[in-house]
Amino acid sequence: MNDVEAMWQSWLSGLTSSKRAAAESLRRQFEALGAADALDWVRSEIDENQPQLARFVLLRSLWRGAIDGWAAPGALEQVAAARRLLDAGADRDDLVLLARAIAYEAVFAAVDELDCGGDVNLSGVDVGWAVMESGEDGCSTDRPLSGLHEDLLTMDPSGRDGADMWRY
Repeated sequence: MNDVEAMWQSWLSGLTSSKRAAAESLRRQFEALGAADALDWVRSEIDENQPQLARFVLLRSLWRGAIDGWAAPGALEQVAAARRLLDAGADRDDLVLLARAIAYEAVFAAVDELDCGGDVNLSGVDVGWAVMESGEDGCSTDRPLSGLHEDLLTMDPSGRDGADMWRY
């Protein structure tokens, strides 16, 4: 048993049986999803009551769809301006990097705005929002998904924290 596994077992031994079962289930789910730091996500969900599995799945989904989706065959070609640039001889890889960087910035701005919970530049309006975890039945668990912008970059499925988008 390595040090990480020994620390995990030690942490588990201090949990109630229901929390221990929840932790083991979460670990299996995070590992099946390919989370490199699954044990940290699990500990945070159990110890801090943070909906880390929901955060992980949402942020990973945003990367795969909104950001990395631009690398899919035919994705750029669906945009008239990109098609014209390709026809004019632009490098497809450069256009994909550009599209992914712009998509990342847009997703970051959106989740940052969601994290704010309201328009900080608007006064006199009593309205706001919250992103909440839901259960399998679609009903809220009353656990907010906050700080999404803080983890977006680290959720790059390539494991490179978006480094390829800003290469020179």
